Amino acid sequence: MNARGEDRIRGGHPWIYRSDVMDVADVEPGVVVRVRGPRDRDLGQALFSDQSQITLRMLTRDDRPVDQAFWRERLENAIAFREVLEIDATAYRVVHGEADLLPSLVVDRYGDYLVIQALSQGMERLTPTLVPLLVELTGAIGVLARNDPKVRVLEGLEQKVEVLHGEVPETISVREGAVGYHVDPWRGQKTGLFLDQRENRRAAARYAHGTLLDCFSYNGGFALALAPRCQSVTALDVSADAVARITANAAANGVANLTAREANVFDELRHLEREGARFDTIVLDPPAFAKNKGAVQNALAGYKEINLRALRLLAPGGYLITCSCSYNVDEIMFGQAVFAAAVDARVPVNLVEKRMQGRDHPVLLGVPETYYLKCLILRKLA
Repeated sequence: MNARGEDRIRGGHPWIYRSDVMDVADVEPGVVVRVRGPRDRDLGQALFSDQSQITLRMLTRDDRPVDQAFWRERLENAIAFREVLEIDATAYRVVHGEADLLPSLVVDRYGDYLVIQALSQGMERLTPTLVPLLVELTGAIGVLARNDPKVRVLEGLEQKVEVLHGEVPETISVREGAVGYHVDPWRGQKTGLFLDQRENRRAAARYAHGTLLDCFSYNGGFALALAPRCQSVTALDVSADAVARITANAAANGVANLTAREANVFDELRHLEREGARFDTIVLDPPAFAKNKGAVQNALAGYKEINLRALRLLAPGGYLITCSCSYNVDEIMFGQAVFAAAVDARVPVNLVEKRMQGRDHPVLLGVPETYYLKCLILRKLA
């Protein structure tokens, strides 16, 4: 590899791009290869891809054997960390890719079942090794591969969903705090649920009160968690299926003060403003507005728009919980968009808490790609 690639490795980033790879030995896709610098210095070992622009994903900075004992240790460390967290849920992330030194591998737990994603040629090749280890270490009775993300196409891999161990039902019952959910691991978003907001919902519940508007509600995660603290809850989602799920989840949890409506959030926020509506608590948890760098400017305009409308709808003394899961929109950019919304809304706003994805989705320092979820809790002063 060239000097730029070596500098990247020495700087702590595990990805080496194709443009920095000078020569490749005759090796099969997905194997573990030895990485050497421009002066033939040994830089460690990596997973190799012959398709992706991310040609190398670093595993070690030394020459230790990358064998079954190596993978067992990596998995044991990831699992042990989650045990330290004492997560009050039966659904959580067990392996978070690069941040657990298991690049391009995602493992989520839903009760007695695991759902995994192998997002590179290397992890695809290693799946027969990793699944028995995961079963042994977690006691899972079923393992489902949700290998349907589009990113696999960039690796030249097939998009598919298949059982790798035991049996996995169509629906799994899980709990997040006091809230129960029925999860569809086969077809649900991501691996079945969005698991990264659990701690942010708990934080938001400390401030939630009065009338709550939950926008982009999906399956009612924030709405259900905050409902016990509020007089009434309105949950909005553009999907009729999502509205049906929210309503069913509310009934299953005995939440009687929640109404779910099908609506385009952008349009509905403007409509509510024209009607003079007011809310004491508002949640904005949209899907990723910027899936690539080319979409960033439009995404920032979208974030500003919904935050501007929400701040105008928010009663004085009310709280806005606003989120971005677009990794291409970093913390500074998101904060500037929200501040611009406050300026245009002509309202003074306090930053009460600045939060991120749950601790079971750790961030690897120096790797901004692992820090994707931003969550701000704001208070409108007047």
